[in-house]
This record gives sequence, C-alpha cells and structure tokens, in this order.
Amino acid sequence: MGHKVVVFDISVVRALWETRVKKHKAWQKKEAERLEKSALEKIKEEWNFVAECRRKGIPQAEYCKNGFVDTSVRLLERIERRSLAAQSALSKERDKRSSEFVFELSGDHWKEFPDSLKEQTHLKEWHISNTLIQIIPKYIELFQAMRILDLPKNQIARLPAEIGCLKNLKELNVSFNRLKSIPPELGDCENLEKLDCSGNLELTELPFELSNLKQVSFVDISANKFASVPICVLRMSNLQWLDISNNNLNDLPQDIDRLEGLQTFLLYKNKLTYLPYALLNLKKLTLLVVSGDHLVELPTALCDSSTPLKFVSLKDNPLENTQCQDGDEMMESERDRQHFDKEFMKAYIEDLKERGSLSHSQKVSYM
Repeated sequence: MGHKVVVFDISVVRALWETRVKKHKAWQKKEAERLEKSALEKIKEEWNFVAECRRKGIPQAEYCKNGFVDTSVRLLERIERRSLAAQSALSKERDKRSSEFVFELSGDHWKEFPDSLKEQTHLKEWHISNTLIQIIPKYIELFQAMRILDLPKNQIARLPAEIGCLKNLKELNVSFNRLKSIPPELGDCENLEKLDCSGNLELTELPFELSNLKQVSFVDISANKFASVPICVLRMSNLQWLDISNNNLNDLPQDIDRLEGLQTFLLYKNKLTYLPYALLNLKKLTLLVVSGDHLVELPTALCDSSTPLKFVSLKDNPLENTQCQDGDEMMESERDRQHFDKEFMKAYIEDLKERGSLSHSQKVSYM
C-alpha cells in the first residue's frame, strides 16, 4: 500500500494568517480606544496636570471650574503668560518705587554734589564712588531717612559733624578716601551696623564716642596707621567682623576678649610679635589671619581642637615649625598644607562675599 501525500494550498494558509492578523490589529485598536476613554487614564491625566499647575504656583480656581479640571495645554500656557506678565508689572512697579529713594553718583568729572540734591531729602541711600568730591555738605543732616551712605573711592578729606544727625543710618562706607579723622558725632548714629574706613592711609585713631555704637557688627579699618586696636572698638559689644590688617599694630590689648561675639579677625601685615592668651577666650572666633607679621610666639593651644577656630593663617612669620593640629592629626606634608590653604581661602572668600552682599535696587543716576 503506497504512502498518502497531503497537499496544502499555500493561498489558503496565507489567507488564514492574514485574517488572524487583521483580527489582532482590530483588537489592539479597540483596546487602545478603550484605555484612552477609560476613567483611570483620565484621572491620571488630570492628576498630572494639577501637579504641574501646583508646581508652577497656579491657583486651583484657574484650572478647576464647577468641579471639573480643564487639562488643556493652551490653558496652562495662557495662565503662565498671564502670571509672568503680572510678576513683571509688579517688579517694575517695585523698582520704580525704590528708585525714588536711591541716589547714585559716579565719574571723575564730578567735583561737587549737584544743587538739586539738597531738595531730595526723602532719599534713603547714597552710592557715590570714583569722583573728585572732597567735601560732604552740611545739609546732609536734612536726610533723616538715610539708611546707607556708600562713599568709596572719592577724595573726601573730612566728614561733617552733621553726620551724627542721621539717627537711622545703618551702613557707612568711606573707604579709600583721604580722611585723617572721624568726627566724634558719628557716635550718635545709634543704629549703625557697618563701618568701613579702610584704605584712607592716614587714620590713626577712632574717637572714643564711637563706643556708643552698640549695633555695629562689622568694622573695617584696614590699610591705615593704627598703632593699637581703638578703645571704642573694644566696647562694640555686638562686633562680629574686625579687619585691622595693614596697620602698625605692635601688640593686641590684653582685654581683646571683651569682643565676645567676634567671629572673624583679620590682622595680617602688622608688626605683631606675639598673640595674647586672651584670644583663646573668644569662644565664637572661627577665622583668624595673622599672615605677614613678626610673630615669634603664640599660645600653643591656639590651633588645637579645643578652640572653635576653623581656619588660622600664620604664613610669612618668623615662627618655626608651627603646626596646627586637628585632633591627633598634624599637617606635615606639603599636600596637607596646600589643602589647608585652599580651604582657608574658600572660607575667606565666602566671608568677603557675605560682607559685600548689599541689595542695591535701581538708582537715580548722575553718571
């Protein structure tokens, strides 16, 4: 009996698979439509939209009407545009209002103040720099709302006694001028917080009356000719930053620990030969710079872990084998020293940034 041979028509097989493929695609399309219309996907879409609106600070009333969430992308874009426009208008209005209280003057073509200034006694800030102005007018006493006197890099040789009438003054910067003295009347500015007299080169003393400045937290009298820390500074109970570098200091007062709140103390480039043990009593002191002095002696406990000091710079002094300890570890290798110097400079720069971070609004300019 012979074998039976089964013969298939390939066209029939192809038709069968094409039918199945069509049915499967139709099912996929139907399932996709079902999912698209399902409540779960709608809820998910609305939730994502609400989350996006909340992230951008858009009020719920803007996208939710009668309990239904409008997830239109155009709605979101429209709300954002309107919000940005409102913020821009508010910012412009705020800048317009603030500019009415700020006065700015700059340029070496200015040798005296404009006559119109005396009529603007509502001003709260003066920002005057890089001019040839030598005299601050006596009518400054009329500016009772004054908060900031920023007068660096001019030719000012004298401050008027009338500056003491500025009871609301908080910041005075007269750095890099030609001052040889500070009027004692400045001690009447009881709300003063920052005083910068650096770079005048000829200042040798501050008047005792400045002892009344109990709100001062920052004093910079660097680059002058101070032979000692002024007595009035030692009585500034709120002082946190003191820069008296580049002067003629031979020693520090034994009662330097009166400055209980002092955190940053810059003494570099003086003539100090030793540091008093009283420095160890400054429990908040974290940054000390005595580089480029004549140190041959210092308290051995100055740099150990028992003090709050984080950074001490004693570079370029006659001290030999000076070692600062951190617990039981001593910085003996060049790599350790370089790392310490790098970290120190980072901290120092951060402090400088903090010192200079003044919020300057738009100004009335005379350029």
